[in-house]
Amino acid sequence: MTRTATSSLPSLNALKAFEVTARHRSMTRAAQELCVTHGAVSRQVQALEAKLGVLLLKRHTRSVEPTPEGLRLAADLTVALNLIQAAVERTKPGPLVLSCSSSITMCWLIPRMQNFYEKNPGIDINLDMNYGQVDFLRDNISVAIRNSTIEKPRNALIRDLGPEWIGPVCSPGYLKSSGEAGLPDLARMNLLATRTRPTAWADWLEAASQQQPHDFTAARTFEHFYLMIQAAACDLGVAVAPYMLVSDELRSGRLIAPFGFVQGHRRVSLWIAPHLNEGRGIKALETWLIQEMRDAPPSLHCNQPAR
Repeated sequence: MTRTATSSLPSLNALKAFEVTARHRSMTRAAQELCVTHGAVSRQVQALEAKLGVLLLKRHTRSVEPTPEGLRLAADLTVALNLIQAAVERTKPGPLVLSCSSSITMCWLIPRMQNFYEKNPGIDINLDMNYGQVDFLRDNISVAIRNSTIEKPRNALIRDLGPEWIGPVCSPGYLKSSGEAGLPDLARMNLLATRTRPTAWADWLEAASQQQPHDFTAARTFEHFYLMIQAAACDLGVAVAPYMLVSDELRSGRLIAPFGFVQGHRRVSLWIAPHLNEGRGIKALETWLIQEMRDAPPSLHCNQPAR
């Protein structure tokens, strides 16, 4: 019987076990990622070394270190396995996955999703509420909305959406009950903050070229922007928030921006998985997100804080 070209290749499981082990420098962590035992990983790597006739890993008590031959093989395997994964993802049907923070999801995205579905029938979107780093293949992410403080994946396709505009917001009733709204008066109000961005007030003061009074500290802190914004709309105080997250509340009149908005030091971007870039669904989602984000400029609300 004629042997095929692939008959002399090591097993894919062995190659995968070695690639993950070399990447983590640990068989224990490789076993966790692959959902197998430490012994199974060790046996796969040993079988691969026997098959190739070369030592790929130096074993230490609590870690492993790839040999020069192992480093070269691991680098090539990472590329090859990513290509395989990308080919599979392009082939199988399924919804796109959009990753963004829970606050963007609740304040901005969900109120607009029906508009997307009406314009793009047949394209399904799953939501991943996260705002950290992204591994498109590992996390099965299609598109991510992130700000410029988060490190970009090296292979991501980036669409810059411009600067983030920030400013204090509160309910009309709270402002009326507080009287004048100059900066010294603002410092005496109930200032609201969020754990996900504890520097928001300092960021706004810096962007607005204002010096921070010594008592400019938050009276109440919430877990997420969404909760803080709802607290501001319910007369609990004044919150610094990105315009994107409060634009609908401003239009409805639940919130007002007595000091306007200024350009902050962060920028907003779309990160697109490169292996999905040519898909119809990705193009439709990218086009829609860019249009929606750029259709609501804060120009009507932008001014410098009262002095």
